[in-house]
Amino acid sequence: MKTIVTAQDPVTAFADWIEPTDAELALISIEMPLILAEVDLLDAKITALDRTPNEVDARRIRRARNRVLAARRDLTNSPAVAMLPGGAA
Repeated sequence: MKTIVTAQDPVTAFADWIEPTDAELALISIEMPLILAEVDLLDAKITALDRTPNEVDARRIRRARNRVLAARRDLTNSPAVAMLPGGAA
């Protein structure tokens, strides 16, 4: 009987030698306004789940959604967006 082994070392996300690079930290800081706006939207939605949604909850969710859209627009239109990975090939 032959044993089957992997050709590569296992990859773990919790290895102590894995740290974000300076470039990754810079990208995170560029995207931080969008991240914070999305957290606010999620918080507004969670708050509305805890009770029967009313007009104030709907207004809070709508304003949070508008902040997310504005942050996405600002990120897309910023000159730093050329530094972000991905996009059309």
